[in-house]
Amino acid sequence: MKRIEDILISKCIEGISSLFGHDLDPKQLQLQKTSKDFEGELTVVVFPFVRFSKKSPPETGAILGEYLVEHCEEIVGYNVVKGFLNLVISEAYWLNYFNSILHEERFGLAAPKSKGQVMVEYSSPNTNKPLHLGHLRNNFLGYSVARILAAHGHDVIKVQIINDRGIHICKSMLAWQRYGEGETPETSGLKGDHLVGKYYVAFDKQYKEEIKQLAQELASAEYLLKNVEDVVEYNKMLTNKGKSAELDETEKQQLKLMKSLLDQAGKQAPILLAAQEMLQKWEAKDPEVYGLWETMNAWVYKGFEDTYREMGVTFDKLYYESNTYLKGKEEVEAGIDKGVFFKKEDGSVWCDLTADGMDEKLVLRGDGTAVYMTQDIGTAILRFQDYPSLTYQIYTVGNEQEYHFKVLFHILSKLGFEQAKDNFHLSYGMVELPSGKMKSREGTVVDADDLMAQMTATAGEITTELGKLEGLAEEERQKLFKIIGHGALKYFLLRVDPKRNMMFDPTESVDFNGNTGPYLQFNYVRTRALLRGYDQALPATLETNFNLSPTEKSLLIKLHDFPGIISDAAMAYDPSVISSYCFELVKEYSSFYQSNPILKEEDPNRRDFRVALSSKMGDTLKTGMGLLGIEMPERM
Repeated sequence: MKRIEDILISKCIEGISSLFGHDLDPKQLQLQKTSKDFEGELTVVVFPFVRFSKKSPPETGAILGEYLVEHCEEIVGYNVVKGFLNLVISEAYWLNYFNSILHEERFGLAAPKSKGQVMVEYSSPNTNKPLHLGHLRNNFLGYSVARILAAHGHDVIKVQIINDRGIHICKSMLAWQRYGEGETPETSGLKGDHLVGKYYVAFDKQYKEEIKQLAQELASAEYLLKNVEDVVEYNKMLTNKGKSAELDETEKQQLKLMKSLLDQAGKQAPILLAAQEMLQKWEAKDPEVYGLWETMNAWVYKGFEDTYREMGVTFDKLYYESNTYLKGKEEVEAGIDKGVFFKKEDGSVWCDLTADGMDEKLVLRGDGTAVYMTQDIGTAILRFQDYPSLTYQIYTVGNEQEYHFKVLFHILSKLGFEQAKDNFHLSYGMVELPSGKMKSREGTVVDADDLMAQMTATAGEITTELGKLEGLAEEERQKLFKIIGHGALKYFLLRVDPKRNMMFDPTESVDFNGNTGPYLQFNYVRTRALLRGYDQALPATLETNFNLSPTEKSLLIKLHDFPGIISDAAMAYDPSVISSYCFELVKEYSSFYQSNPILKEEDPNRRDFRVALSSKMGDTLKTGMGLLGIEMPERM
């Protein structure tokens, strides 16, 4: 059955032609929800029609309203407020529409693969540390966008690029060589990614010590106060003082010097130079270095697999930077011949984007090693070669990389890559905690594994306190706790517009009231309990010889919105559109549930209808939450 919006668009175009002799472009027709202050469900904005009706907006609206009431059986009334035509939809339409979708298993979903092929990249971790809270937002966002696009009819390819090479990887490798004493995941009892991350932190600790020592050696008495022994701490003091604008000229010069000394020391630290040498050996396929790289990466991959399984996210294809950077280097070499790139005296290769309002961008170091941009160039081109039918590629990456992707897409265009325009950076804000920003190098991140375990445990504590778990075996309880805890986490991270930074509050996320995952899950469970109490099959077609109550009608209208909501979310790459809808749907259902007897309704037709309405609400909520990657329990 046609949705009312499609019916109205057709009838309005027909009416404008008949009344005013104008063939209206459908794009000129604006439909919106009617304000709660006025009667009606849908509103037509009539201002664009005035120029060919030659009448005032209220007169134009009234003429069109009369036409629609006469020629469209679904419209039973109207009112005009200035240039807005508010239309009253017949109850018969809502009831007939509900009958048409009642047993539709794929309600709201477009035909599979009826639209173009889209690739969504997410996660894309470095293999030198475990996944953390920021990765959770990234994975949940990318995975949800992929599911929403598939629901909208796209053929979706879910991928990640694993950053398994580079100086950051060598830092963990070098620290393990020096301090690991042969430690493995088996001997340590640590997940592989946690073990490798431990040595990344160890590298940073040693690196800072060497910077401190070198800076002190580089400093001379004429520049430093004689009683200053720790140049790093002195630098912190001056920096903090500078934030409050309390520096005098001498201190400003000292601060400038401190920063210069620290910068020099940072570049000369022996442990960093050793890591850089290791990277060159890796690119040269030195057997010892390459073998260690393979061993430590294997530890990390196993750890990642366990974490992804716990997250409930999957991928269709994995790309590895250790492969794609080679493609990138090929493209850079070809780009030099084309004049897209140029070499500097030290042998490094750059792209001059100053004429385009950007800067010069390094694409290859002087020692011949690749940078992130190198592999990103190779990856983008390789993916379109791997998937010839690919129409679009979406990168789910934090907003601190906005400039990077702007440069990447521009370089691809300068290289003559025709699909450069078919790439999109899905930029999202950072997740912070009440305790502040996370730092991987300092080991202050919130580990993804730990957080998911904590959410499961918290959900277990709250659910147990609420009772109602009688008869559930311990295994079933643990599964329920995980569904609730992970649902709370995913919903909290996805209910916010991706572009916004957000504060994650674990306690608030598991609340069983308000705009939370557990609250929505509870209302789904309520519909399943009703169906168990009904204890019979729903009729194939409902008898609807009764008038709708206000809450029944409101809930029907909200269900009717679902296909459009999926379309809006897909067009915006925004799961928060789905989460907002799910919350609004549950609020409508809660009002309906509180206002109407259901199983105790005496009229059998109306009882069937209310049970069916509850059932369809639950099904639609489950579909919507599924697009967020959230599982729904049958009881809680």
